[in-house]
Amino acid sequence: MNPAVATADPFVHPALFYEGPEDYLAGTVPFIRQGLLAGEPVAVSVPGPNLELLRAALGQDAERVRLLDMTEEGRNPGRIIPGVLRAFADAHPDQRVRIIGEPIWAGRSELEYPACAQHEALINLAFTGRDVTILCPYDTTRLEAHVLADAEATHPVLVDTDGERPSPGYDPQRIIGGYNTPLPEPATAITIDTITRDSASLAHARSVIREQAHRAGLSPDRTEDVELVVAELLGNSIDHGGGQGRLRLWTEPGYLACEVRDNGHLTDPLAGRRPVPAGELRGRGLLLVNQLSDLVRVHTGPHGTTVRVCFTT
Repeated sequence: MNPAVATADPFVHPALFYEGPEDYLAGTVPFIRQGLLAGEPVAVSVPGPNLELLRAALGQDAERVRLLDMTEEGRNPGRIIPGVLRAFADAHPDQRVRIIGEPIWAGRSELEYPACAQHEALINLAFTGRDVTILCPYDTTRLEAHVLADAEATHPVLVDTDGERPSPGYDPQRIIGGYNTPLPEPATAITIDTITRDSASLAHARSVIREQAHRAGLSPDRTEDVELVVAELLGNSIDHGGGQGRLRLWTEPGYLACEVRDNGHLTDPLAGRRPVPAGELRGRGLLLVNQLSDLVRVHTGPHGTTVRVCFTT
């Protein structure tokens, strides 16, 4: 399989539609071996069962491939571009690289899915002009029809048993904007309005965060992560969102949710998804939020921005 199509952009981003293990291996193993034969660095980040399928099929060649479990590396879709894709591509700046990334699988929740779809769309912005090929497998037997339709919108090339073809529905901006919707409201939440730079205001917020994290059953280390993430979000709100932020916290089965809302408008769709060069002091806040959270959802517009982060309990 040769996923390249006639294009002025060296970046290639096909979706592989597969049915079952044999189809999966037929679409991925040749892709990997072609890259190895061409001397291209190859990375694979897919869910654990598919990772084991590939490891067994590749045999000794598996030792020449960077193998990652996407259910761990990409639990939060906002981590995938900086922590998986860019991390690998940037480590080989003078070579074309090949990556298989499978961020959407049947076990993804309804809460996670919009962030996954936006991630797939944002890959096209993040890698424009780069000598990178990223193949994204989609299980057509287990994923819903709207997920496959979104895949056609986020990938310029489609690959299946019939070969490859340009996607007739390619429109990543539609996916980025279409999932930028108000987030589901919780049944109940603890709310702290008008948090400012005032030390007493911030100290009260930290105290409430620690209490709620403890009640949710988070470890001391994860509680520190929650504090740090919310502090970064509140700092961004104070600095860029009108001088103050509103904090809400609540628990759902399986996770603690924290939400910061302000009057700012987040206009950069890749904010928090770009690696920050060593020594650069700015631009680390949202990147840190993505690194430490198990899920990040954002709704932004001219009337304000809401960032919701979730931590698995």
